[in-house]
Amino acid sequence: MPRLSLVIANKNYSSWSMRPWVLLRQSGIAFEEIQLKFTDDVKIVGIEAYSPTGKVPVLMVDGQAVWDSLAIAETVAELHPDKQLWPQDAKARRVARSACAEMHLGFQNLRGRMPMNIRASLPGIGMNADVQKDVDRIVTLWRQCRAAHDGRGEAAEGGLLFGRFGIVDAFFAPVAMRFTTYAVPLPPDANAYVAALRALPAVQDWIAGARRETEFVAGDEPNATGLATKK
Repeated sequence: MPRLSLVIANKNYSSWSMRPWVLLRQSGIAFEEIQLKFTDDVKIVGIEAYSPTGKVPVLMVDGQAVWDSLAIAETVAELHPDKQLWPQDAKARRVARSACAEMHLGFQNLRGRMPMNIRASLPGIGMNADVQKDVDRIVTLWRQCRAAHDGRGEAAEGGLLFGRFGIVDAFFAPVAMRFTTYAVPLPPDANAYVAALRALPAVQDWIAGARRETEFVAGDEPNATGLATKK
């Protein structure tokens, strides 16, 4: 089996890093963690040695770089088919892939107005009509995933979207962090999914790591500094 190393940035701020880290850790796949840190303008010190794009995350597979969180997820699923990281049912799998792609590219209002900041408590900050549209779409998307899994749209045992942990849950873990930090009002089924994500051991480990960090990155703290962010 290839040797895996995952290059990430600050756990408190880097939603992109969180996805593959949680995917690997929760799935029990061994990897080396290489953590770099953001500067105040959200550049990453030392990333040139790993990433052709200057961004995290990067998965090193026997020294070969795989960049972009969705490419990493597909690579991990290919290397570990036994982990069943996509739903086994073909129709459900198509919905799961579509949900991940939508999360990967979309919800820019939520991302910009409510950047991930696990250590913070900022209830109500950042909410506006455009963000609410993103929140509403995410809630609908979660229901679509459940419906693809069980035909009824009800929460599966354990509260995860497709009944067992997979790539789609890793992709929405940073959203659960945002919804918690900003105390976003949610319907009961969405609150239950947020709680299920936060209860995952890998997510708990990531949160603990974020809370141990002491760096204050101005570019990722627009609500404290008045600076804008595109994270």
